[in-house]
Amino acid sequence: MPQKKIRTLVVDDSAMFRTVITSALTASSDIEIIGTAVDAMEANDKILSLNPDVVTLDVEMPKMNGIEFLKKLVPKQKVAVIVVTSSAVEAFEATAAGAVDFIKKPSAKEMDSFAHELRKAVRVASTARVGAGRLFYAAPAAPLPNLNILNIAGNANKVIAIGASTGGTDAIQAVVQDLPANTPGTVIVQHMPAGFTKMYADRLNRACKMEVREAQDGDRLKQGLILIGAGEFHLRLKRDVKGYYVECKRGEKVSGHCPSVDVLFESVAETAKNGAIGVILTGMGADGAKGLLSMKNAGAYTIGQDKETCIVYGMPMVAFNMGGVVRQAPLQNITAMILERLR
Repeated sequence: MPQKKIRTLVVDDSAMFRTVITSALTASSDIEIIGTAVDAMEANDKILSLNPDVVTLDVEMPKMNGIEFLKKLVPKQKVAVIVVTSSAVEAFEATAAGAVDFIKKPSAKEMDSFAHELRKAVRVASTARVGAGRLFYAAPAAPLPNLNILNIAGNANKVIAIGASTGGTDAIQAVVQDLPANTPGTVIVQHMPAGFTKMYADRLNRACKMEVREAQDGDRLKQGLILIGAGEFHLRLKRDVKGYYVECKRGEKVSGHCPSVDVLFESVAETAKNGAIGVILTGMGADGAKGLLSMKNAGAYTIGQDKETCIVYGMPMVAFNMGGVVRQAPLQNITAMILERLR
């Protein structure tokens, strides 16, 4: 029986980029381009008539930009959208508006890697539960414990480690934005291109009670601080006589990624042991599953996002099936679970 192809619509006002994207995707035998569109109006008509599995969407377009289009489209049509943009700000606005994923627009020398990442993103998007992330906002969150009773001194040696991929930018924010300013130091890996992680950290910093910044080699981890792993740098937790700090080094991809959630979690298991809380969120593949199991085996408390609230129930599923998850929970309950554990 022939394999069902992923029916894809390409939306971009640039003829050159329509050609680039079409060529990249048609090079794969499991992806079919069923049409192209030059603006949001044409895209809307073709989505209704062609019923694509996945849409690649430019942001800067005439008549209506991609973000506005997403806000109108996603509530009506459960179609998986991948935004193609060179702007980190636009990428995060797009995922907040309902896009499943984003891909960085390439320079001339990045065409081969762009084609590979785009094909991978289309395959992931075709399996995504479109709109699942919005369930967090629709469902009531678990009530947070009394923040005044968090023992600052008692939690000085605690560490929180979080890993995510597809759908993770919003899921991470949902987890960390209400953590109090005296929460133990937190380290995060979100699969993201180089250059985007700094903007993401800045975005989180504006939304959170804790301080958030992109990690740099040698940064000290302390209460009230969240460090985001930089694109193309593995993030590892280390410890010396002064306390926790992070190491940020370039390296080969691990579990298909750099930074890798597995690399972070393995370092946390080794360094923090039972002083750690590990959280694995939405994402395709298995990155982080082995590392989370190592954390659990070292005595850490581990949480996995459940299927119903994941955009892509991949990484949390593998971690759960491997036995690395102590508790599985909806996204909207994870913040309260972290705080209860800290009590």
